[in-house]
Formats: sequence, structure tokens, C-alpha cells
Amino acid sequence: MNALAHPRVSFNQVGKRFSVADGELEAIRDFNLQIADGEFVAIVGASGCGKSTLLRLLVGLDAEYQGQILIDGQPVHGIGSERGIVFQEHRLFPWLTVAENIDLGLVNEGLERTRRGRRVADFISLVGLEDFAQAYPHQLSGGMAQRVAIARGLVASPRILLLDEPFGALDALTRQQMQDELLAIRERARITTLLVTHDVEEAIFLADRVVVLEPRPGRIKRIVEVDLPHPRQRASLAFHRLRETLLHELTHDERYLPPAVEQIRDLPLTYLAC
Repeated sequence: MNALAHPRVSFNQVGKRFSVADGELEAIRDFNLQIADGEFVAIVGASGCGKSTLLRLLVGLDAEYQGQILIDGQPVHGIGSERGIVFQEHRLFPWLTVAENIDLGLVNEGLERTRRGRRVADFISLVGLEDFAQAYPHQLSGGMAQRVAIARGLVASPRILLLDEPFGALDALTRQQMQDELLAIRERARITTLLVTHDVEEAIFLADRVVVLEPRPGRIKRIVEVDLPHPRQRASLAFHRLRETLLHELTHDERYLPPAVEQIRDLPLTYLAC
């Protein structure tokens, strides 16, 4: 059976407008996407194309939109524990320890103290911070703080994890380490994941599919299957070709079409992953 016959998440004809001083700004138009259970989907696009707005709609922070957003066939109504979100900035409370910051993710779960403590400890272990449970945010590196944010997003055992440029503020080396860590966590937790990013290489490295958005209003230009085995090799020819082709989709710049891609530019992009 096709996994998308019963998708975990469905965006159906979703549109979003914002009121501005001189009228309305159309941020998203006719966005249609189905995400299967356990799938990792990345959305890439230029700044202002509506990527983060789509996450806000799915997580339930904004209920004013056109169309329909469904989880397991049911309309989204406000924030729910089946959805966790991690932002670009870790947003940890500086006066709370690592364990206490992660515990905030359970504030609406109604668990008794012992069980709650075990759950927090499990997720501290999941992100490899057992030795830092009682540390404060200022005592952590940027990558460690972001791991705490991911643990807080996962501790309530959501079925869907939303990631809004979660590694954008990190240096290049830490960013790659965190991408590896995210894949390891996803493998253990088997969670459905939606990532928004402007980093094409990050999208290819992490995702099963990459959605390319056109800006203003944000709308789908292309959906690309990333048919590359894990662990993915950033230096491989297939990875490089897919990266250059996606950059061309985003920039319309012929410099990002290497000769091998230019010769087969009319073929479906899935062929480039062979």
C-alpha cells in the first residue's frame, strides 16, 4: 500500500494572507503536500517565501489561513502534544538547568514526578548529554544547547517534529555534527519530521524529499525525491549533481548546472540520484 494513501500530515490548498499597511500580503498560495508516517521532508526556498509560516500553521500557532491542514485525517485545532517544534535559537531559560529546560516540554502531560523524571533522563541520554543534566545554558556550547532544544521538542513523544532552521546559528563544523545527531535521533525515535531551511546541502543530506518553494506568494515549484542511501556522502558525484540542480531551481542561475546535469535537464530529478 502507498504510504501516502493515509498520510500523517496533509496540506490541502493552503493559503495565507497577512494584513499590511497598504492592503494584504499573500504569503502562501495553493500549497498541497502529503507527508507519510516516519518521513523526513525538507522545504527550501529564499527568505520570505513562507517556509516558517507553514510551520507556524502546522504547529497551531496561527489559525487564520485558507484551505485545510490535517493530521491523521483530522483538522489541526491549536497546539497539540503530537507536534513538537525546534526553532533556530534554542530559547532555553538561562536560570534553569538542562534537565529543567527539557522538563518544560512535559508541562501539559500530567505525569507524576517519578515518571516525569525518568522521561527527562531518557531524553537527556537520547541527545548524549548525561554529564550535563545539571548544567546551565551558559555552560553549554551552541551545539549542546541546540541538542537540549531538540530533547525538549521530543520529550512529550510527539509524532511530528517541526524544525525551523534549527542549525542556522551554528558554525559549519557543529552544524554538520548536529545534522548527524539529528539523523541518529530520527533513526531511534522514528518520528515524522518537517524541516525548513535555506541550506540546500542540509536538505539533501537529511531529507527523503525536498520541496522547492517559489517566493511571494510561496508555492511549490518542484518536489524532489532524494534517492540516496544513508549515510550520505557529501563529496559524491550524485550528491553534488543534486545539489547543483536544486541551486539552479532556486536561483535560475546557469552557473549551477554542471555539464552532466545540463545534458539531462529535462529528465525527472530522481534520475540524478542514481
